[in-house]
Amino acid sequence: MKPWLKLAAGAAALALAAGGCAGSGGSGATGAPNDTLTVWLMSGSAPTTLTDELNKEFETSHPGVTVKYEVQQWDGIQQKLTTALASEQPPDVIEIGNTQTPFFASQGVLADLSGSVNDFNGSQWLAGLKPSGEYGGKTYGIPFYAANREVIYRKDMFEQAGITAPPTSTAQWLDAIAKLRAKFGSDPDFQALYLPGQDWYALLSFIWDNGGDIAQPSGTSFKATLDSAGSKAGLEFYKQLVDASATKAPKDTDEANPQQATIYGAGKVAMFIGLPWEVATAAKTDPSLTDKSGAFPIPSKTAGQTAPVFLGGSNLGIPANSKNLNAAKDYLKLLSSAKYQTDLAAAGDVPGTSSDVNALTKDPLGSVMAEASKNGRAVPASPKWGDVESGQNPLKDMLTAYLTGKKTIDQATADADAALDKLIG
Repeated sequence: MKPWLKLAAGAAALALAAGGCAGSGGSGATGAPNDTLTVWLMSGSAPTTLTDELNKEFETSHPGVTVKYEVQQWDGIQQKLTTALASEQPPDVIEIGNTQTPFFASQGVLADLSGSVNDFNGSQWLAGLKPSGEYGGKTYGIPFYAANREVIYRKDMFEQAGITAPPTSTAQWLDAIAKLRAKFGSDPDFQALYLPGQDWYALLSFIWDNGGDIAQPSGTSFKATLDSAGSKAGLEFYKQLVDASATKAPKDTDEANPQQATIYGAGKVAMFIGLPWEVATAAKTDPSLTDKSGAFPIPSKTAGQTAPVFLGGSNLGIPANSKNLNAAKDYLKLLSSAKYQTDLAAAGDVPGTSSDVNALTKDPLGSVMAEASKNGRAVPASPKWGDVESGQNPLKDMLTAYLTGKKTIDQATADADAALDKLIG
């Protein structure tokens, strides 16, 4: 699993040092002799072959500028960024999680890139990623790459159960579950769909597909809307899947506890909602799963359509105190070009630009992710969203309370709204 998908942002919990307020940003002349452009990208984000070529091309087109490329580790990056961005000598180009971007933008430590959006291939940005880089009507982060979930399934089990094609609606999905249980249900360990009780990423797809949402903008903050009719319908469908599949997954943990790929690797699960590279994890237990596994987009209630998916990933930004602002913009312009976005896609990521996702079609599982990404969305662009993920996540609490019957759907959603409003309202 990509590290940023399990990173707890915790952004709002970190206060910037009072003595390190950001300035307006340097104007460092492009190509100025003896300049050093410091670039921080995260471990696992871009292949070395890509960054080596990128840095060489940039230095060739900017005589006298040396790229100081530094790979950062996800563990501890929140505090490291907080300190660096408040200093007078920050890096010039940074990668930040897309749920972290609004927080740093709200602190005034990121450069306003609104006037350069077209230079960064802005017309091609994936619609679902663009809002995560915006704050207060301005753009502070540009989409780098992302990933989204899909339904991974056992092709051999589908065939044995008489399912001739992947489901293209929620009704067909439920029908496939029924056929799988009819065929393999005599095995007490069999699960047609492994679905843990707190997989709120999957829940978002069902909420959005039914016209609901987590929250809506309200002035300068957000108002939780989990008690809306559409959001409740999404929650009800989640329970319908849990009940129909008779999943044995815990109702009080998420997809990482235990790792669902390991459960799938044991050979008793026909489907799970996950990321393409989770198959490789499962194949460590059973290598045959590499060839036996296929994928289809999370179905919509509307036949022939796909449900919206959560896009988790990274943005690129420039610290407000960068002394090489113009050169940093040139670097982002190059990295966001079709050439390097296509290379990202070839490496297995959903690139930030929609025109280049088709490079993922070389991988059968990746091609499904790429297609679904075009109907992707992000979480509310609140500076305080990190508190939702790193603390007592109201979405997880809501799911467990409703699935276990401890609360009615009205009680569970109302309580979740109240908790969310305290965090992001």
